Amino acid sequence: MLDWLSQERAFIASIIIVILLITLLWSILVGLRQATYRAKDQVFGDPERTLGGWYWTLSGVSAILLIWFYFSWGVGRAFFPEAGNEMCQVAKVETAIAPIKAALPIDSRYFKSTELIVRNTEQLDVLESNFPKSVFSETEKQELLNIISSSRQIIGIFSDQENQSLESQRAIRDISEDLDELTDKLGKDYTELKPSGEGLLQPNWGTTRIELPLLPITPKGVLFDYISKDAEVLSRKFLKLRNNSAAADSIIEATKQQIKKLKLSNEESDRSDEVLKERKHYIKAVERIFKRLDDGTIFPPQALDGLNDSIKDFLRAIEGTKGNLWLVQALFIPGAGVVKSKTQCTEQGSGRWLPKPTDVVAKFLLLANPNLESGGGYKGTTLFWWDWVEIADIVSFLIPDFLIDLLPGDYGVHSEQGLFVPNYKDKLQAFAQGDVYLGAIPMLDGHIWDSLFRVLVALALGIFLGVPLGIYMGISRFFKSFFDPIIELYRPVPPLAWAPLILTIFGIQDDGKIFLLFMVSFAIMVISARTGASGTQLSKIRASHSLGASNRQILRYVILPNALPEILTGIRIAIGVCWGTLVAAEMLAGTTGIGFIENVARTVSDYELIWVTILIMGLLGLAFDLLMRLIISRTIPWRGKG
Repeated sequence: MLDWLSQERAFIASIIIVILLITLLWSILVGLRQATYRAKDQVFGDPERTLGGWYWTLSGVSAILLIWFYFSWGVGRAFFPEAGNEMCQVAKVETAIAPIKAALPIDSRYFKSTELIVRNTEQLDVLESNFPKSVFSETEKQELLNIISSSRQIIGIFSDQENQSLESQRAIRDISEDLDELTDKLGKDYTELKPSGEGLLQPNWGTTRIELPLLPITPKGVLFDYISKDAEVLSRKFLKLRNNSAAADSIIEATKQQIKKLKLSNEESDRSDEVLKERKHYIKAVERIFKRLDDGTIFPPQALDGLNDSIKDFLRAIEGTKGNLWLVQALFIPGAGVVKSKTQCTEQGSGRWLPKPTDVVAKFLLLANPNLESGGGYKGTTLFWWDWVEIADIVSFLIPDFLIDLLPGDYGVHSEQGLFVPNYKDKLQAFAQGDVYLGAIPMLDGHIWDSLFRVLVALALGIFLGVPLGIYMGISRFFKSFFDPIIELYRPVPPLAWAPLILTIFGIQDDGKIFLLFMVSFAIMVISARTGASGTQLSKIRASHSLGASNRQILRYVILPNALPEILTGIRIAIGVCWGTLVAAEMLAGTTGIGFIENVARTVSDYELIWVTILIMGLLGLAFDLLMRLIISRTIPWRGKG
């Protein structure tokens, strides 16, 4: 069943998109109708106006998902599943013809010959104006200036139409005629063409690591595939094409001998290393420009006009043969289209880095598979599952070893007979270190649970220690004056600034990550509790005193309820900050956790996996926030209604 769902994800996506469109329109209509009904019942600023509104939630979620489907090419794949393969075949043609286009003013404003002439002429001018007179003799200087002058002559000879050989003119004309033939083929009927059986057996678009398989699956794709093979042959012919000129051959040969002579003089020289280095550098720069000129890739300005016209006709024929593919690409596949590589075609633009929703779900289901042997989980750990955990491991985590050291007595030592009998302290130490088997219990396991566990433990410690301290800082001059500088000293420092130090001290195990998160949550809870406690109305406190309440009763029944809204809001904030800090800490150092998965995915550019981790983090954060909203509504229902 899962295999069928994976293969038919485009069809499933089309159904989801239709449902989302219907949901979006329906929820907007309901929302507008409800707004009309309530317009006279509730005034602006009334908190009751924000209650309900589930229809706007539906419209927001539907709109976000539809935008995601569109910009990830999910809509294009859902309703035009063959378009990607046809775009791949067009990309083959564009890749095949690219060497010829690069020499013509199609993707750029100038002929390649023009750009070569301008660039090399400018570099020759710079070399001539910056001639290092101190390292060359007058004779060598004249020879080098002659080489520069010869390079300019070669440029002029290759640029003159009269000096172009008949052989190169004929070769250019042949390539143009062959291109015209390919243009005619593109204009013919292709409906009789049939894709190969191997092509039809390829996996669907995006269902494997090969994003878009290369073999065509439609008659139009077969035509473009044939054209790409012929165009590739023409490009190879063009790359071998040279502007041979008898007028330039003698100059080229003489210049080669001059350069060879100058290089030989360097080898036989007894000059200093600095002088030799400067001489070699200058000669090499002159030779580099000369070699770019003597390979015959500069053509006269009119020599490639016919080829340029043929390429333009060929490109227009490609656009005409695309037919409705052009419209599909313009409306439903935003971005730069498809690019062909050696083994596959890849999506460009937003489709490159924004995976389709159905692909992300498929990736999540693969990770969520608890069977590691069948490819589930990630890096040998499940995503979220359960496992048998020894109780001793839990005990060793909860009981620090140093507590046993504080007990009276010494640890045991071996006897003269070489025997060791543990005393009570040795046994307690073994118990604290988890060396005593206490049985096993089922516990949650996996990357998600590891991240949740670290956040929950750190948050619990932050609440347990931070709330009492914050309340006493709000009611006691000593506590506020003593602890305020300490809290405010480290609180403004970003958590990631502490991460390298803490992880260096504690290592990459859970201790360091939990302590880092504790520092974050502790400061937030102290500030929240202190603000809530110090904001208690003085009239309530004096009224409590006048009724005979003790300090403990005032703290329990007046100050704490007054501080509770701030404390719960602080918990809500601390959860978000801890969650973000944890992911960053796991990316810096860790072998499990959501941040660890994203860090590995980033290094291998696995965009689907990156988005899976982002969505997991977002959904877990949303779940935490919804839970805190429920707790707040149940524990302090009076807030905002005074």
